[in-house]
Amino acid sequence: MMCGAPTASQPATAETQAIADQVKPQLEERENKQYATFKAVEFRSQVVAGMNYFIKVQVDDDEFVHLRVFRSLPHENKPVALSSYQTNKARHDELAYF
Repeated sequence: MMCGAPTASQPATAETQAIADQVKPQLEERENKQYATFKAVEFRSQVVAGMNYFIKVQVDDDEFVHLRVFRSLPHENKPVALSSYQTNKARHDELAYF
């Protein structure tokens, strides 16, 4: 993996789901909305001064959101943070850098 370049999109893992679950309350607060379904389906990662995760999350039968989550370096001991997000996405929408 080249430092700074996002990885290719790959299927979500248990770790990806755990990261998405940690930022779910942040998204719900920003959107003023509760999500009954919140299933990570794919992700990309990017090495920065920590790690950016781009995660496609299914929130309804055919509605998705794209999350950009930042995880700081371990020694900083900070929680993961929702950096940005995109709503009204579909299953076929590419998980691109944003």
